[in-house]
Amino acid sequence: MSAVVKSQSGAPKGTPRPSPAALNAAAASFAALTDRLDYLSAEDVEQVRRAYRFADEAHLGQLRNSGEPYITHPIAVAAQCAEWKLDAQALMAALLHDAIEDCGVTKSELIERFGAPVAELVDGLTKLDKLRFNTREENQAESFRKMLLAMARDVRVILVKLADRTHNMRTLEDAPREKWARISRETLEIYAPIAHRLGLNQTYRELQDLSFRHLRPWRYAILAKAVAKARGRRRDLIQKVQQELEIAFAGAGMSVRIAGREKTLYSIYRKMEEKHLSFAQVTDIYGFRLIVPTVIACYTGLGILHQMYKPLPGKFKDHIAIAKLNGYQSLHTTLVGPAGVSVEFQLRTEAMHVVAESGVAAHWLYKAAEPSAATGDRLGTKWLQSLLDIQDETRDAAEFWDHVKVDLFPDAVYVFTPKSQILALPRGATVVDFAYAIHSNIGDHTSAARINGDQVPLRTELKNGDVVEVITAPVSTPNPAWLGFVRTGRARSKIRHYLKTLAHAESEGLGEKLLAQALRAEGLGNLPEDNEEHQQIWEKLLRFTGNRSRSELLTDIGLGKRIATIVAKRLMALLAERGEKPDALMLSRERFTAHEAVSQGAVTLDGSENSSVRFALCCRPIPDDPIVGYLGHGEGLVVHTDACGVGQRLRHKDSERFFAVEWADEPVRPFETGVVITVRNDKGVLARVAATLADAEADITHVEMADETPQDSTDLRFVIAVRDRTHLEAVLRAARRTPSVLAAARTVPAP
Repeated sequence: MSAVVKSQSGAPKGTPRPSPAALNAAAASFAALTDRLDYLSAEDVEQVRRAYRFADEAHLGQLRNSGEPYITHPIAVAAQCAEWKLDAQALMAALLHDAIEDCGVTKSELIERFGAPVAELVDGLTKLDKLRFNTREENQAESFRKMLLAMARDVRVILVKLADRTHNMRTLEDAPREKWARISRETLEIYAPIAHRLGLNQTYRELQDLSFRHLRPWRYAILAKAVAKARGRRRDLIQKVQQELEIAFAGAGMSVRIAGREKTLYSIYRKMEEKHLSFAQVTDIYGFRLIVPTVIACYTGLGILHQMYKPLPGKFKDHIAIAKLNGYQSLHTTLVGPAGVSVEFQLRTEAMHVVAESGVAAHWLYKAAEPSAATGDRLGTKWLQSLLDIQDETRDAAEFWDHVKVDLFPDAVYVFTPKSQILALPRGATVVDFAYAIHSNIGDHTSAARINGDQVPLRTELKNGDVVEVITAPVSTPNPAWLGFVRTGRARSKIRHYLKTLAHAESEGLGEKLLAQALRAEGLGNLPEDNEEHQQIWEKLLRFTGNRSRSELLTDIGLGKRIATIVAKRLMALLAERGEKPDALMLSRERFTAHEAVSQGAVTLDGSENSSVRFALCCRPIPDDPIVGYLGHGEGLVVHTDACGVGQRLRHKDSERFFAVEWADEPVRPFETGVVITVRNDKGVLARVAATLADAEADITHVEMADETPQDSTDLRFVIAVRDRTHLEAVLRAARRTPSVLAAARTVPAP
């Protein structure tokens, strides 16, 4: 039941049952909230009352699916926030959280009436329904990004949102049945993990169980019945353990508060599903929580427990010395209790208990009791900060949301820096994740790593207790292959950002070369400078192309999104308006050589172009091959050999996208090409051929054998890296001289 309805309980026996209208009126009144606001000053309560009056008026005439006045929902949300002892601003935002979305109230109106902080909180909670999106998923991703960034700036946003979602889940029966699955799945995948990440364990457990109940009603009902039966059967056992605990702790002179702890239905269901267990095989359904006065008492209590019952090996966890990512602290131990039944015990202090149940909201609970306490300041703040870091590198909402979802899984490993600082990372995290968790600069320049003193590959997964040392080098840069194994959203977004920035810088350089080449064909020797003299021309050109800046235009040309010849013609027309004429000599020379494979304005390639230039896999060109360049749509310049059938077909279909390209005199790296070597099926022939290729200084990057029945001879197909055609000929001559080799030739592209 919602918090609002609960506040109406307590009527004396014999009192006539109020009518539904009377109950609705009571739940919709401010009195339903006042009992919970005793921790606020009279001035703050009055501020909250003003927000209630405004919300009540804004929602006037609106009803929930249950038929209750709509205002009962904001009141229930505010009541949950009051449970967490949130401040007046958060309670006001809770009461007003649907005002912008559902009532047409503007943000500026809220600023005027209640101040900017409250308006910002409400705005952070407002979905982006008013904007147009192509798909529901796009809308949802953008709304989540907005909410999570607002939450990173002010965590009260997500606390109000979680209170809102909790009340909606409690009253989901009133919603149309077809909405149950979508809302429950969203709650299970997004809101419950966020609650866990922020340490709101009570909310986390409730959201999971409510989602399970509406997502799998039949399984939920069967499991609930089984747990109720088991509870009845084990009541005597639980009472016996509780009595023995009370006697043992009293004998040791320790005060203790003992509470029973029952596993949630959803966590039982998950355990059964993941470990393929029957209900009877799930042993740790029940447990005990022991709240003691001090941290020392936690460890003393652990000693008492281990004297009473035998511990299960490997089932002890010290979350006090090493707190969980969300600030959770407790000692966990599983013991063999009476009748051989395994029972889990958790020991913690009162302060730890508040944090364990309320997580980041404990900050306000502590502030209410001790204004100087900063206990909650560290809870969840590293993760919240990482959201802002990810946002800095990610402009696409769906990509941002993918990164965040990666970080929402609760399992963690705890590792150490060489200076013994503890770092918590998601399970499966690698050395590269560790490097980016320390600092993005260290991640970007990671070259090697040592774990516990031993050199390891960068893709090595970290284990609890590992001491990790990262070795950096100024020349090292992020490798695209890292994206295949990194685990954290932070590392993934930093690597992608670096690669995108690098690709754009290279594409801009290529775009400048292509535009300069196209301008020479129009009779202009140099690209106009980006200075005051030519500012007006560039502005007119950008209006024509629809780009925001000169840099963006050149990048688009380099990526093939704009055709350089069209841009060049427009630029020449603009220059002609100013009286600048083409150079007649250059114009005739360019046109005279236009039929040749290489004109004076060719783009020179030396192998340093990285992602802005790709060498086609169909023909694998190498230096000294006659080549042509095709500017693909959004994929930069693709280089084909002049004789390549694929290139010729593209030229026939899309000739204006072809550009003259030529090799530099001294390429800076080897280039890959394919060779086919026909050999007799003798013993060890592959090893001999590979050794010959290596001796000829050709690197083998790929090898495959013809997939056919054994015969006298077979084809070995290699992809090798060579310097140029002369080097390739030398490699093939060496291969032909090798015993058992019948023929060796370069792979010919398909016509």
